[in-house]
Amino acid sequence: MTKLKQWITAGALLLLLGQTAQASSSCTASGIALQVLGSGGPEITDQRASTGYLVWQDGRARVLIDMGPGSLQQFERSGASVEELDVILLTHLHVDHSADLPALVKSSFFTARNRDLPLFGPTGSRFFPATERFVRSLLAAPDGAFRYLDGFLSGNAAYRLQAQDVDANGDQAATVIDDERFKITAIPVHHGPVPALAWRVDIAGKTIVISGDMNGDNETLPRLARQADLLVAHHAIPEGLQGVARNLHMPPSVI
Repeated sequence: MTKLKQWITAGALLLLLGQTAQASSSCTASGIALQVLGSGGPEITDQRASTGYLVWQDGRARVLIDMGPGSLQQFERSGASVEELDVILLTHLHVDHSADLPALVKSSFFTARNRDLPLFGPTGSRFFPATERFVRSLLAAPDGAFRYLDGFLSGNAAYRLQAQDVDANGDQAATVIDDERFKITAIPVHHGPVPALAWRVDIAGKTIVISGDMNGDNETLPRLARQADLLVAHHAIPEGLQGVARNLHMPPSVI
């Protein structure tokens, strides 16, 4: 587990709201921890893994949020186990947030995982498929890019990857899981023409919110982050930048 100061310099701005979450020196410690697997973007010059986060509880990696290139290697280095994951959440389907997903599925073949793994992500648009269709385009027979992994969708493998769409239109929050383990809620955010969600994880009395990439135009994130212990707000552009980049991302003043 890196210290908060190191997280900030890694490119993801973390804001502490309400009661401060305790940052442990190790993600194997007791309690709740957030680990940044990757904080880079789509470029290769930033020398970072692309976006990925893990929510840990009592030494167990419970929730995986985004899987950009390089994040799978960081997942392995963290000591996390595919068997212990309860859910995968995708903020949106840009390459730098999702490209390591099929590699994670393939790697799970060599583990003892035998329970289904739910995956939630945004609905689609004319430019992007919905999450369920995205997963099928990668893994499903007969036409998926990696269709030899179809068993993880059909049920012929040791477990089933269960992709589900969450409405990325409008401004209403949607709870996708609410049980004795945790409560997970999504809300649509404005990422230009890209369907996108911010995620809130309420677990063991703590609340972590991940903004994902967004420009702040529809002002839904403040509602989702209200009274959170930890907010991770993506900081991708400098103040004053205009054009396409500003239509996609928040400058520091908006954060």
